[in-house]
Formats: sequence, C-alpha cells, structure tokens
Amino acid sequence: MTSSATALESILKRQRMIVLSGLIGLVALAWIYLGFESTRMAEMGMAEMDMAMMQMRSWTALETSLTFAMWAIMMVAMMVPSAAPTILLYGLVRRKKSTLEHVLAPTGAFALGYIIAWVAFSVLATALQYFLHREAYLSAGMTLNNAVAAGLLMVAVGVYQLTPTKEACLKHCRSPAEFLSRHWRKGTGGAVIMGLHHGLYCLGCCWGLMALLFVGGVMNLLWVALLAGFVLIEKLTPMGHGAARIAGLILLLAGGAIALQGALA
Repeated sequence: MTSSATALESILKRQRMIVLSGLIGLVALAWIYLGFESTRMAEMGMAEMDMAMMQMRSWTALETSLTFAMWAIMMVAMMVPSAAPTILLYGLVRRKKSTLEHVLAPTGAFALGYIIAWVAFSVLATALQYFLHREAYLSAGMTLNNAVAAGLLMVAVGVYQLTPTKEACLKHCRSPAEFLSRHWRKGTGGAVIMGLHHGLYCLGCCWGLMALLFVGGVMNLLWVALLAGFVLIEKLTPMGHGAARIAGLILLLAGGAIALQGALA
C-alpha cells in the first residue's frame, strides 16, 4: 500500500470516527434532556401537575414551542440510533463514488434530512397532543385517561404492524445498501433529499410505535426506552420482521381487552 493510500485510509477512518462521535453525542444529549424532564416531572406532585395541566388548557406560543421541542428531541433520542448504520454507510459509499476526500458535510446533510422527517412528525404529534389536552383526554402524566381510547389506539397500531405497508417500510429500513444504490443523488443537496427519503420510510415503519407514547406516557422514560429498544430490534436484528408481527398480535389482543374492559366499566 502506497503512502498516499495509507494517508487517505487514515483520513477516512478519522472522518468515520468524527461522524460516529457526533451521532453518539447528539443522541446522548437528547437522552440527557429526556432524563432531566422525566426527573422534573417525577418530582412534581400530582396536584402540581394537575394544576399545570389546567393552566395549559389554552396553550401559549411558548408552551407550544416547548412541547414541539420535547417531541423533536425525543425523536432524535429514539430514532437516530437505528439510523446510524445507514448514515455511516452513506459516508463510506459517498467516498467511493466521489473524488473528494472529505465526506463530513454530505454525511451531516444526510443525517439532517433524516432528522427533518422526524421533526415533521413532531409537528403532527404536538398538534395531536394539543387536541387531546384540550379535550381533556390526557392525564397529568401525559397518557390517555380513557381506557377505550387507549385500547383502540393499541388495536390500530397492532393492525398496522401486520400490514404490507409496515412490512415494506421495515424492509427498506433493514436494507440500507439497497436503498443507497437505488436512490443515490449527487451533491450535498442530494444528500439531504436522500436522508429525508430514508426518514420518511422510517416514519412509515415506526409512526405507530411512536403513537404508543400516548398509552405508556409521553415522558415516561422507561416506556420511551422500551419503544426505542424495540425499534432497534425491528430494524437491526435478524428477528426484526418476526418481532414486528408478534408485537402486532400482542397489541391487538391487549388493546382489545383494554377497550372492552373500559367499555364495560
């Protein structure tokens, strides 16, 4: 191996470590924020939380912005880890397809495009939370306080887990090399579009699981971690497709039981 090839290999290895370190740092900061918010809520008494919920019945611009920020940061914490292999693979492929030595900017642009997709989801989640809050469907712990509604949501997510759409989106998320080869675009702008494209597929795969936050608690850190862990299992392990179907069946049965119990209560 020539000295120039060795130097290039060293540069690429260093850039890969920079990207990986950046992703780890971003996710770590997001989880630290979630931990802080979860602890703050846990330290509040139920009376204080109920009072705060009543005061927020008509959200101000600041409260809406903070709620959106909470959702956006939570999506980074939950979804970026499962996208990290694709982001790193993009950087590697980019270097092989380009004569440029530096791939940090386009790789960052790809990651940004992915995050934009989940930021858009956060807008919708904020709007849904506002509606549920306004109609008094949310408890102080930000869970659905109506058993029928919670059960039906679980059933809906369970059904979606078994649909061809879910299967197709999950297959895409589990096949990053195929996605990059089929949807490659040149330039930094193309990297953003590719990241957004990949993010939209992941959104199609996981939106239902994210909706379950309204069942277990939007800021219930254990529930958030369990859902994030299941996303990793679905996307990155050999058992991913089977796990998705099993989860769908469990949600159908458990959701149906909860909804029926709520209707009879």
